[in-house]
Amino acid sequence: MQLFYNPTLDISVSQFIFNQEESRHIIKVLRKKEGDTLRITNGRGHLFQAKILTADLKKCKAEIVSTTKRHPKMYALHMVVAPTKNIDRFEWFLEKATEIGVDEITPVICERSERKVIKQERLERIILSAMKQSLQTYLPKLNDAISYKDFIKNTHEGLLFIAHCENGEKLDLKRRVAPDKDITILIGPEGDFSSSEIKQAYEKEFLPVSLGKNRLRTETAALVACTIVTTINNG
Repeated sequence: MQLFYNPTLDISVSQFIFNQEESRHIIKVLRKKEGDTLRITNGRGHLFQAKILTADLKKCKAEIVSTTKRHPKMYALHMVVAPTKNIDRFEWFLEKATEIGVDEITPVICERSERKVIKQERLERIILSAMKQSLQTYLPKLNDAISYKDFIKNTHEGLLFIAHCENGEKLDLKRRVAPDKDITILIGPEGDFSSSEIKQAYEKEFLPVSLGKNRLRTETAALVACTIVTTINNG
């Protein structure tokens, strides 16, 4: 099943035209023709079924024939993760977290971050592609990269967790997560959060959690956290 994305669609639209890139993909690559049915989402929960009216390589025109709305989850998962030095690893995390069910991602630049610049457009394309591939109708939100100092001073609600490698009392994340509760999880860079960053998180009521006995890479830790939260909420 192929899923297309069009953020401008809503229940008031009856006909629309795909852009040139998607028109070419539909007609030339997928070999769709007039009368064929396509599935489209607007990334806000709606799933549209549309019939091709004009099979044009530059302006493929379609008509909405049915619309359904998938209800949002009872919780929202916000992953706040330091981009990795090797950006491929961070991109891998974004792809897999989207498939699993993350709702919001904030790249955070920490004291020990080795990567301080990211290409927002490329990362958004990766998330969009993963949403379509996994046939989801809600597009995760990718926030602009922000310094840890600026992020932590903001107000945060729901269950707040930080995963770090310093010694100290921690509970397994799976014992901290409660179903149907909004969750924010902080994951640091390869060199971990600094002591001062951990202290700041505690002062903002982030609780320390463990993701298991093994030491994990940044992107692995972030994905494990996503999986734990999703599993508990879907159990």
